[in-house]
Amino acid sequence: MKKILSLILCVILAFSFAGCGTQQESEEELTAVTVVLDWTPNTNHSGLYAALELGYFEEAGLDVTIEQPPEDGAEALVASGGAQFGISFQDTMVSALTADEPLDIVAVAAVVQHNLSGIISRGDKEITSFDKLEGHSYATWGIPIEQAIMKDCVEKSGGNWDNVELIDTYVQDVMTALDTDMIDSVWVYEYWDVIMAQIAGYDYNYFDFKSLDEAFDYYTPVVITSEAYLEENPETVKAFLAAAAKGYEYCAANPEEAAEILLAASPELDGDMVKASAEFMANEYLDENGSWGTIDSERWSRFYTWLYEMGLTGTELGTTGLAEGYLPQ
Repeated sequence: MKKILSLILCVILAFSFAGCGTQQESEEELTAVTVVLDWTPNTNHSGLYAALELGYFEEAGLDVTIEQPPEDGAEALVASGGAQFGISFQDTMVSALTADEPLDIVAVAAVVQHNLSGIISRGDKEITSFDKLEGHSYATWGIPIEQAIMKDCVEKSGGNWDNVELIDTYVQDVMTALDTDMIDSVWVYEYWDVIMAQIAGYDYNYFDFKSLDEAFDYYTPVVITSEAYLEENPETVKAFLAAAAKGYEYCAANPEEAAEILLAASPELDGDMVKASAEFMANEYLDENGSWGTIDSERWSRFYTWLYEMGLTGTELGTTGLAEGYLPQ
């Protein structure tokens, strides 16, 4: 009997070790990947959290970690190899691409298909278009590209940019800043601050950039990586983007569930706000063919051509900073 029990125990242990070995080998097969965000978690990032929570990254052979950005931003971390992927913006990529020592970053996918930013103001100020910013204050980031876009929009609308008061301040609470007359207007993103104003029942005016000039329908935000990482790991990049695409497609089809996933990852966010934003964003993630991540090279170049014509770049950038061919077909 002792010999039989010993034999059974040995068999059980053998299977246990075999199972552990298989599990360990499986875990070792996963490729570690870090994604650094552009800011604190919001609905722009929902597809990444969905792909992580629903196992799409793991199915693609990836062990993905999502991190918030350091002080010098996602671009520097990706370029240095500290993260394999990051979230950036076509407009803010310009300084990195045109520096004396350009950062090694390229966009490989668009998070949303259109520029969802514009100007918000308090309703009773009657600032309903760019030209009506005359005689009012605008909270500026102090960035040359931002101010050039604003100047062009005001003047194309028939206004005088010199008559807009620039307030150099960082606005964290938009509605409080507007209500206290700290500022009259500020550049915001529709999917977040405008939704927040709607949830609060706030009386506001809002108008966007892309409706005034198609050059301003640039890509914001985008997924970036480095050319060095692309060259060495093309299949990993494809696997990451394929899994991310599944995550964003899920969010487009299931906004309520997408909101819950984001709230589980970032419980400090306001639930009603996130759910309303998720509903809005469900119509923004995918292109007209139902695909996520696509970037039109002509649209990409159009914005950079505008920058060159405004004297903001020394040369025409064209499709600089854009890497195509890695999205799932």
